[in-house]
Amino acid sequence: MKAPMSSRELWLAERLAQRLSAGQKQPIERRVFLKLGGLGGLALGWACASDKPMPAPGERPGPPDEMTVVPPSEPEAEPAPPVEATQYDVNAYVRIGSDESVTLYSAKSEMGQGVLTALSMLIAEELDVDWAKVRSEHPIASQEKYGSQFTAGSSSVTASFVALRQTGAAVRQMLLAAAAQRMDVPMAELRTELGVVIHDASERRATYGELAELAATLPPPESPTLKSPSDFKIIGTPRSQLGARQKADGTAQYALDVKVEGMLVGVVARSPALGATLASFDDTRTRLVPGVRDVVQIPSGVAVLADHYWNALKGRNALEVSWNAGPNDQVSSAALRSDMTSQMALGEDNIAAGNPEQVIAEAPEDRRLDQVYELPYLAHAPMEPLNALADVRADSVEIWAGTQAPTSVVDAAARELGVARENVTLHVPLLGGGFGRRASNDFVMDAVHASRLAGLPVKIMHTREDDMRSGQYRPMNANRIQGALDAEGWPNAWVHNIVVQGIFGAAFFAVEGAATNYPYAMQHRRVTWRDPGVQVPVFTWRSVGSSHNAFVVESFVDELAALGGKDPLELRLRLLAQSTDPVAPRWAAALEDVAARAGWATPAAAGRARGIAVHQTFGTIVAQVAEVSVEAGQLRVHRVWATVDCGQAVNPRGIEAQAEGGIIFGLTAALYGQIDIEGGRPTQGNFDTYRLLRMNEAPEIDVAILDSGAPLTGMGEPGVPPIAPAVCNAIFTLTGQRIRRLPIADQLRAAG
Repeated sequence: MKAPMSSRELWLAERLAQRLSAGQKQPIERRVFLKLGGLGGLALGWACASDKPMPAPGERPGPPDEMTVVPPSEPEAEPAPPVEATQYDVNAYVRIGSDESVTLYSAKSEMGQGVLTALSMLIAEELDVDWAKVRSEHPIASQEKYGSQFTAGSSSVTASFVALRQTGAAVRQMLLAAAAQRMDVPMAELRTELGVVIHDASERRATYGELAELAATLPPPESPTLKSPSDFKIIGTPRSQLGARQKADGTAQYALDVKVEGMLVGVVARSPALGATLASFDDTRTRLVPGVRDVVQIPSGVAVLADHYWNALKGRNALEVSWNAGPNDQVSSAALRSDMTSQMALGEDNIAAGNPEQVIAEAPEDRRLDQVYELPYLAHAPMEPLNALADVRADSVEIWAGTQAPTSVVDAAARELGVARENVTLHVPLLGGGFGRRASNDFVMDAVHASRLAGLPVKIMHTREDDMRSGQYRPMNANRIQGALDAEGWPNAWVHNIVVQGIFGAAFFAVEGAATNYPYAMQHRRVTWRDPGVQVPVFTWRSVGSSHNAFVVESFVDELAALGGKDPLELRLRLLAQSTDPVAPRWAAALEDVAARAGWATPAAAGRARGIAVHQTFGTIVAQVAEVSVEAGQLRVHRVWATVDCGQAVNPRGIEAQAEGGIIFGLTAALYGQIDIEGGRPTQGNFDTYRLLRMNEAPEIDVAILDSGAPLTGMGEPGVPPIAPAVCNAIFTLTGQRIRRLPIADQLRAAG
């Protein structure tokens, strides 16, 4: 027997039933849906699966079977309003309430990677506070308070590890000083315990909430003493994400949720061809669409502004726009691939050692390889489409945006509007995914431009197609890679020619994971890079250069192992044992651990095979083994084992989650990810053509964390690079088919 429904639950269920019975097309708001779904499946089951006929609009629905409904009798007395707690900002990062609540601010952006939790753990450890009373949120952006705010490169925890611990230790000492004043005792006689200052001699106690007002007036200590790692009680212990409940019940605030009074919602007509510019537009029909309030030209196109999103979208559909020819009008993926391949011998040296070309040329034909690897453009495709809200006034602007680069947004808005930086107020809600795309500020500036022209607050929203087709991709690339074996079948020469657009025009990301983060011993080695001069917009994508170079390098290591008749694990361990790179032993330890857990030395089950790969991204080493099967050209990844070495583990649960998420993200790209360009236009626009890995395709994932004693490194991206080569190496072991071009799925179907 189910519990009776409350009057609130009846109202929610009735609201859903009325919408469904009326065939209402307006989408249910996310929060309403989650609240309805939160009735233990009751409301959804009742409305969608009941044998009873649906009630007519306005008719009160009856109860479902096997349920007693107790209608409300007398109206319940209004509860007394809660006493509002007074909040005290002890410093820029710590707010303590008179109710003993502790709010810890994170100047890094939370996009699912758990940074609000991990950074709060650093402060809370030294603050000595009850973790159950901790909450965390983003502050209003301020370079003066928080320095440069930028969330990328898996660097948030690494860069903050000492500074935020010092912040927590400083506030703790300020609270001790406040207690010493109040109790009139020497501070040395006081200690703290879970948010309470204690004077053992007199058995007096004072809570942080009682001391916060006074503590906030005291000067911070210059050199607060930090705990020894052996005394950690929070750092290194598994913690669930702060705010997880709010994400589940729909009360968490994303930029998409923000509304302000008088706000218009806009969508932008953008060029269908990458890089093309606006020639002219006619908005006569658009302005006849009900709810459309304005049409304004902004640098990225024409913004149609309306009372709500659907009317803005209808207005954009009615807009007549023509575009000038752009730099990419004749560009196609096939032509780009051919052009990049033709440039592979033209790159400049990035790494050069020995004489690899001569060694390879002199090796017998059966002891050398010369292969081409290719990878496509990829979209970031975060679940929350790009959006931002701006309210531009005479000499200031207020912005709400889920951005990875608050400092950059503030600078860009101030520069564009000609106002002082301190007159730009930027709120950073939660980000519904970023993967590098939200490190750009183009989507925020769309809202700033539109609000300035409209004279009202404007939220600019991307459709999914806008999100995928408005550019800034992980770059397409082509690689020629050659290698040779010595007389005993071990690799002794390596040449890797990379042709890829340089993000920010630099070589760093282009060769990352190929020229750098390569500890294998190789006496004769060359890595070259050439930018093909393509004008397709590219940007950082989760794990950046390592996302494509790890696939090439770790796949080719396996090719050389197969050519020499060597076990892929044995070959890697031998090259690492011979290496002088100080990180090589950590790579070997990760490989040995993951191989042991995956049972590498024993055969896989019938019809299955395993592949192995290892990579280092932003300092963190991840080794993976994938177990796969292939039937009628259909790949199934059954299980993935991962071993992570990120030095000091702040939140083991968060590390495991990021390893799992990185594997799913990387596997999605390896299997299906591809943005094709025809006539300068991206052809994929939504998840029907840019597929994601589905739940029934997801492998079982087993993650282990190595305590190497190495310095702390990040975990937001390193789980991505090894999965594609691990899977492709397993495919070769199972089928003999070597995958040298991604994505995988179409090639397997063709072969099957």
